[in-house]
Amino acid sequence: MTYLLIFWEFFKTGLFAVGGGLATLPFLTQMSQTHPDWFTTEMLTDMIAVSESTPGPIGVNMATYVGFTVAGVPGAIIATCSLVLPSLIIITIIAGMLEKYTNNKYVQWVFSGLRPAVTGLIAAAGYSVIKLSIMVPDAVFNWKAPWAIFDWKCVLIFAVFVVLTQLKWTKKLHPIIFIAAAAVLGIVLGL
Repeated sequence: MTYLLIFWEFFKTGLFAVGGGLATLPFLTQMSQTHPDWFTTEMLTDMIAVSESTPGPIGVNMATYVGFTVAGVPGAIIATCSLVLPSLIIITIIAGMLEKYTNNKYVQWVFSGLRPAVTGLIAAAGYSVIKLSIMVPDAVFNWKAPWAIFDWKCVLIFAVFVVLTQLKWTKKLHPIIFIAAAAVLGIVLGL
């Protein structure tokens, strides 16, 4: 039963997360609330960090991680395959039809309608990453102290690395150096 549930949850995510790996984040956030025994919203932050730090698409990496933590190697395989399966099916169908209908005005309208939807999903994913990475969990916005919702250690690390990636002498450094340095800084600051 667990395998079927893993398959269903990640199949739905793969079916509706149009726009790439970051578009899976709102679905994974919802999944953490629906299945807190699988992973918590706080664990999602660590999953994002690990998935972004390892080779491969973030959505696939996160599906593999969740599947493995829930049901071991078979769970990882099922979660990964079920996340990718909708795309494989849809692309196979579209590829056969696209050449024939590529100049059809209705097809063009569909693609035009998908662009803002994908942008919205990516923006929602970006907000989720910001909320999980630099904001205090469960903080309530207060107009008298709007800064109280931010974890200032995390904001400081974020600001330092944004600046470092833009400086001429550090711009050519490999991204893994920034990732490793941020990890060490997070450990030193107790995050």
